[in-house]
Amino acid sequence: MGYAELRWLRYSLVFVWLATAIVSVLELRGQSRMLLVASGVTDMRMADALVWAGAAVDAVLGLLLLVWPIRRVYGLALLAMLGMTVVATFMQPALWLHPLGPLTKNVPIAVLLWILMRRSP
Repeated sequence: MGYAELRWLRYSLVFVWLATAIVSVLELRGQSRMLLVASGVTDMRMADALVWAGAAVDAVLGLLLLVWPIRRVYGLALLAMLGMTVVATFMQPALWLHPLGPLTKNVPIAVLLWILMRRSP
């Protein structure tokens, strides 16, 4: 796999993280909050704070992957994604069975991050 292919893999991950951050905030009072309420979060201020915190992590990771593509950043992104996946699994394990695969998509993302991490300086 050449440099150009690796760059496009990185850009696709940047897109995922930045788009997720934007959509999470745009849907703050909609789907984002509904996911947390369905998970048992009843305090709306707490739900909003959790959405903002998650969106901030997504935005920071997306920007770091864009401007500083080094092994540590890929590793950080992999750890954050695994952590978020574990939290989401405990909050809503049924997401693993969702037909659009909101959690199953994390498996190929983890593989991409692993490949990029192994091939970066």
